[in-house]
Amino acid sequence: MLYNGRMKLFQKSSAPVDSHIVALDIGTEYAKALIAKVDGDELKVIGTGRARQEVGNMYGGAIADITGVVKDCEKALAQAEEQAGVQARRVVIGIAGEFVKGLTSTIRYKRPQPDRELDVAEMELIINKVQDRAAVKAQKQIAFETGNPDVEVKLVNSAIVSIHIDGYKVSNPIGFQGKDVAIQIYTAFAPMVHIGALERTAAELDLELLAVAAEPFAVARAVLGDNANSTFTAILCDVGGGSTDIAVINDGGVEGTRMFGVAGRSFTKTIANDLGVGYDAAEKLKLNMNDEKIKSSVRQMMEDSVNKTLKVWISGVQLALGEFDAIDHLPGRMLLCGGGSSLDALVDKLQDSNWYRELPFTKKPTVQHIKPENVIGITDETGDLTDHTMITAMGLLRVGYDTMNSGDSAESWKDKLNRILRI
Repeated sequence: MLYNGRMKLFQKSSAPVDSHIVALDIGTEYAKALIAKVDGDELKVIGTGRARQEVGNMYGGAIADITGVVKDCEKALAQAEEQAGVQARRVVIGIAGEFVKGLTSTIRYKRPQPDRELDVAEMELIINKVQDRAAVKAQKQIAFETGNPDVEVKLVNSAIVSIHIDGYKVSNPIGFQGKDVAIQIYTAFAPMVHIGALERTAAELDLELLAVAAEPFAVARAVLGDNANSTFTAILCDVGGGSTDIAVINDGGVEGTRMFGVAGRSFTKTIANDLGVGYDAAEKLKLNMNDEKIKSSVRQMMEDSVNKTLKVWISGVQLALGEFDAIDHLPGRMLLCGGGSSLDALVDKLQDSNWYRELPFTKKPTVQHIKPENVIGITDETGDLTDHTMITAMGLLRVGYDTMNSGDSAESWKDKLNRILRI
């Protein structure tokens, strides 16, 4: 191990560690850790921790220095374990960055025996066809963007969006007859090099890797919960340090995710360049833009720098949302999370400008932050989860819970299909 801050043995809790989940949100600015206890169908957060990342640890939302990331994750985990009084073993780690591709694919399957009732085995066959098609598409896209035709990709997450049989939407396909089955599935793929870095990180931390989750998918799981009939509809926007992750949710289904590499650190770097100061000084200035002690001339220069980056960021949002051309209208509300969304100027830009005019909105979208109390099925017993900056980590806990319960004998048809979807 590279850091021995977690070697203390805890005796405060008699609960078995198998009843606990660790969520590790390895962000560009911070490594964040949550420990939750599984209590029936709820998760109770009993430990939190965060550690500032060294500047060179991450690049574009992906790990650039495994040794440095492990060291900072150890610090965050040590804080969480000290508070929780237990060292949990099973971890879910988030993955983000421009080369994580979230796609919603549709396949139409002509059943050879339309009079035969659909069963889980036949649905598995159809799902495998969708995933194979999506994998080819993701590999080609990542290969084009990286300039490496031999890049390997791996499935990270999948979720059912919708199912139609002979043109009729059904919530449970099992037992239906019909000729034409159309199924939409959201799939997220990432380059193997990124997945490998996360697997190595978990091993160095002496943790059992339950799952790797695309972070916008994790945020979606946070707000959707377990309601199979949810009509939740929104744009989720996670603004981190190195990347902005967007998910579009329509009637409880993940329509897709997009990521681009303009986020909180981009604003800091522009301020540093324009004002001729170091990165740490620029970050401090950014976080204290409204401080009356800052000279008006310096504040004006900072505002000019922020506005310059905001134009690029807004363009990224427009491009990302413009790619959702399979839906007629974009949702009328945008929910923000992540430390980068704490910048007042960013929220003001979304609320007060006409950035949405060229996109298929029926009206100007409302903009607000996701609050911890909006996360379904997860309660905070620490009192530390007070704002939008830990929502992604809470979503990772939900993915971990889903994974742990995928083998339940009392699972529903959708649980069974989602088990098929998991890797």
